[in-house]
Amino acid sequence: MEQQTSLRTNLQLGIYKVIDPVVKVFIKLGLTPNAVTSIGFALNVGVAVIFILGAEEGNRGDLSYVGWAGGLILFAGLFDMLDGQVARLGNMKSVFGALYDSVLDRYSELIMFLGICYYLVGHHYFLSSIFAFIALIGSMMVSYVRARAEGLGIECKGGLMQRPERVVTIGLCAVLCGITSLYIGGDYKVYLPGTKFQIFETMTIFTIPIAILAVLTNVTAFNRLMDAKKSLMEQEHE
Repeated sequence: MEQQTSLRTNLQLGIYKVIDPVVKVFIKLGLTPNAVTSIGFALNVGVAVIFILGAEEGNRGDLSYVGWAGGLILFAGLFDMLDGQVARLGNMKSVFGALYDSVLDRYSELIMFLGICYYLVGHHYFLSSIFAFIALIGSMMVSYVRARAEGLGIECKGGLMQRPERVVTIGLCAVLCGITSLYIGGDYKVYLPGTKFQIFETMTIFTIPIAILAVLTNVTAFNRLMDAKKSLMEQEHE
């Protein structure tokens, strides 16, 4: 766990070095952390719009909407880091700003998954839409367990599938799905030899990671709960 945390911290520091010049430009332009957070939220609304348009105007074999939505997910995800850096480098930290960031992060994720579920249902990926909803539940519970634990004075930040990991996983896989469809087609399928059992189609590049997220987010939430329980029991015995 400590090795995982160290790797994650080093990666964040590396990303900060890359984005800090952009952060300084934002500060010079007079953008506040809350404004940056709001822009990120608006971009996630755009993600949902792309998925909904893909369901309404696209066809099952047209995965370009998935690819474009994935690109916007990754771009919007940058603003999750930019707002915090604007607050730190611009000396604009505030308690309300932290609350505002957390609330809009939750709204952003809910709206993103709304778009994903709408797209999957619209193109009859019913099983995948259920996994997407379960992934949404897990994502919200990862954040909720942390919030409740910290409300009780317990630090609870560990776990494999925190928000940055979720955003990168969904965004990258959506982009890869869209790009792959340009080369092999959006309706490409592979069947188990001698059967009609389908073991792969282009869309699974996007839907299989969502199914994995459905499991790992809930595992992360449960592990956080157990870590909080251990810490609370240690406090009680002190």
